[in-house]
Amino acid sequence: MQSLSIPPHLRRFIWPVLGLIFLLAVNLIIAPEFFQLEIKDGRIYGSLIDVLNRAAPVALLAIGMTLVIATGGVDLSVGSVMAIAGAVSASLIVAGVDNMVLVVGAGLTAGVLAGLVNGFLVGYFGIQPIVATLILMVAGRGIAQLINAGQIVTFSHEGFAYLGVGYFLGLPFPVVLVVVAFLLFQLLMRRTALGLFVESVGANSGASYYIGINDKMIKLMVYAVSGLCAALAGMIAAADIGGSDANNAGLWLELDAILAVVIGGASLMGGRFSIALSIIGALIIQTLTITIILSGVPPKFNLMIKAAVIIAILLLQSPQLHRQLSRFSFSRSRSSAAKG
Repeated sequence: MQSLSIPPHLRRFIWPVLGLIFLLAVNLIIAPEFFQLEIKDGRIYGSLIDVLNRAAPVALLAIGMTLVIATGGVDLSVGSVMAIAGAVSASLIVAGVDNMVLVVGAGLTAGVLAGLVNGFLVGYFGIQPIVATLILMVAGRGIAQLINAGQIVTFSHEGFAYLGVGYFLGLPFPVVLVVVAFLLFQLLMRRTALGLFVESVGANSGASYYIGINDKMIKLMVYAVSGLCAALAGMIAAADIGGSDANNAGLWLELDAILAVVIGGASLMGGRFSIALSIIGALIIQTLTITIILSGVPPKFNLMIKAAVIIAILLLQSPQLHRQLSRFSFSRSRSSAAKG
């Protein structure tokens, strides 16, 4: 009888998926109604839907961050780009612009331009990604504050609000946007040579150049995609609250996005990547946040518990740990056999 064999490309899913299932099981124990779903007026409600909805901005950031990290880079500016896109859209609405295509298009354009700035600094000027994106991380919030004239801008626009609080086919619209973005970039990266180019640049940028891959253009592209995803997340956040707060929009979400990608098993050194695993990582982060809230743990312990659980998940995925455990198990079996 043949033993069950898991295809190599699916093995990377084991620990992230098990980690997510474990957290969901803990939530079920704490709150037995956690998995209950209810349909009202054609809309699906429930704790699971809340997890998906609240994870949407980080999931969008993680999609773009996955491609950046796959090239050996990092984008610390995505939180600030969220603030810029939200400020641009809010300012247009307040100015009386009612055309949704123009409002959303302006926000997305702002995000892409921000990404292109990062891409030029990294790809064409050779500045270290952490330094190049740190510049926009700091300056970006200043730009958003200038757009908002130093104020928290509030607005009321039913069409734009749909991005954050609308429903489509019974699901929150932010969740639908994540699914569409995932399918789009998964198709581009896995059904064309683009994904191989990205992985090649991350594995060895110099060698990629000599086999005909324009590493500068690839880096420019992935940072532009990261800016696009951040802009979309920023507009969702602005639409959700009906306003633009340049100081707090997307604050520290760049760290959650990076963490989601790492939980998904990607190496910060670049190379192989999985957009699906990064989204699972975003779901793990949001589920963990919900778990801590439901457990009634004092808020002062939240970050410590979150860090401890995430470290445990990362250790379970560590190839080095698996090798050490295998060696330990092998040495014990040999010693037992010798004694026998």
